[in-house]
Amino acid sequence: MESNKIEQLLDKYFESETTLQEEAVLQDYFLNSKVAPHLKEYQALFEYFAKSKGDRYTKTIQLNNKKKNWKWMSIAASVVLLFSVYIGYQHNQNQQRAEAEIAFKKSQKAFELLSKNLNKRTTAFGYLGTYQKTTNKIFKKQ
Repeated sequence: MESNKIEQLLDKYFESETTLQEEAVLQDYFLNSKVAPHLKEYQALFEYFAKSKGDRYTKTIQLNNKKKNWKWMSIAASVVLLFSVYIGYQHNQNQQRAEAEIAFKKSQKAFELLSKNLNKRTTAFGYLGTYQKTTNKIFKKQ
């Protein structure tokens, strides 16, 4: 009967469902020399747990407390940011300059066309002046 109870406790133990009191019952049973033959394989496990309970780690633990030097990282990030802003500004200036040159050339062509048309009209007015002089001579107006 006690063997069945121990087997049930072992099943609960391996499923991590035992309480501290039930684990103490298991430990007492397996540390006792009266262990059922089919449960002898678990005796070594509980003996190991009992022996290792008193073990202590005595070496010092080295913690890696190095702080990263964020000062240099922030300076580098600032330099990269300023450089990218400068490059972006230069690119924008070049683009505006190119657009202004294109607009200047288009307006220059428009003014040339206007100038040609005005020059045609001026020569027509010159002919008109000659026509006026001729008509004045014909009709003898002074």
